[in-house]
Amino acid sequence: MASFSAIGRVFSYRNARIFYSGSAVAWTGLWMQRVATDWLAWQLTHSPLWVGIIAFCSLGPSMVVSPFAGAVADRLDRVRLTTITQLIASLHAATLVVLILTGLIRVEIIAGLELLLGISQTISQPARQCLVPGLVPRSELPAAVALNSLTFNLARCVGPAVSGVMIAAFGVVPSIACNCVAYLYASLTLPMLDLAPEYRRGNKSNHSVWHDAADGLRYVARNGGMAPIFLFAASIGMLLRSVPEMLPPFVAQLFSRGAEGLAILASTMGLAALAGGLLVAMRARLDGLSRIALGAGLMLTLATAGFVSTHSFTIGVICMALMGAATTIHGISIQTLLQSACAPGMIGRVLSLWGMVVRAGPAMGALAYGAASEFVGLQVPVIVGCGLACIAFLWAWTRLPAIERALEKNN
Repeated sequence: MASFSAIGRVFSYRNARIFYSGSAVAWTGLWMQRVATDWLAWQLTHSPLWVGIIAFCSLGPSMVVSPFAGAVADRLDRVRLTTITQLIASLHAATLVVLILTGLIRVEIIAGLELLLGISQTISQPARQCLVPGLVPRSELPAAVALNSLTFNLARCVGPAVSGVMIAAFGVVPSIACNCVAYLYASLTLPMLDLAPEYRRGNKSNHSVWHDAADGLRYVARNGGMAPIFLFAASIGMLLRSVPEMLPPFVAQLFSRGAEGLAILASTMGLAALAGGLLVAMRARLDGLSRIALGAGLMLTLATAGFVSTHSFTIGVICMALMGAATTIHGISIQTLLQSACAPGMIGRVLSLWGMVVRAGPAMGALAYGAASEFVGLQVPVIVGCGLACIAFLWAWTRLPAIERALEKNN
């Protein structure tokens, strides 16, 4: 296992410092707003279904938009495209603040705004991730990819903790206002990147966006490693990663806690995710990542089952920590394998499909669990989902040799 020097080397590059500082600020604001928005929806409705609908509106657009977003990212100026979508996120937060302060906010309006934000972020995701390989030399790419996730999870740790304190003291408005300022800062700093043309701008295509999107799907489907690991990640996303997307009803109904309980669980997951990401980043090599990705999926399954099976807040916090670490290890491992094994001309489309998996899966799961909870409560549907996730793990494990050959041996 390598030292922290792998991450330190990434920060030695000017582009990386600009990129990750903007990301840290923006994602901290995003997590502050996400906690505030979820809590606001719960306060307005006290309905797990509505919390699931809000999560679906935020993440669900990726099911339709992601394949085309990747084709667009492989054609256009990725810095400009990402900057525009970040400005939209800032405007979205400002609109929420105005509606809350004027007393015009309704849960239906929150859902509509989250749908628009979800479309914008789905377009941004592949364009932004396509910039990462251009920040550092290829030898530093595993650490750079890991640092990208570490930044996200550091924000996941800090954002909810700060937001929980703010919500308890001042309500939801300050948290959302912070996100408005954060994304504005990220939008102003991103154009300062000095990237090689092949990373900043995609390849001009003679085909339609539809054709290029279909090419991306075929590329993944024909790859002996990408296809099974995508299917496994999609199962994990829908069955397990949807649970943290609808924490408020779990906090209130399982543990009888308020905003402070939500902040503790969310920040615990973020801190553990940060620790898990550090382990992957310090490892700094590709071999064995497929096995780690599958093992982390199993760990997430067991931790999620433990979380929803208890009414003890202490046990819930422990399980949430394990969920956070497993989620990050699983995600970083797969994303690193994809970015390392993917052909240069296909990276935008492959990463857009990865974005669809990590966003659409939780969206569908949150909606399904929210609807089921109206009839049988929160626990039973998730426990059934954990059982299905175990089956998915066993299926993926039988395909591990093929995954390793396709995604590790050629790197």
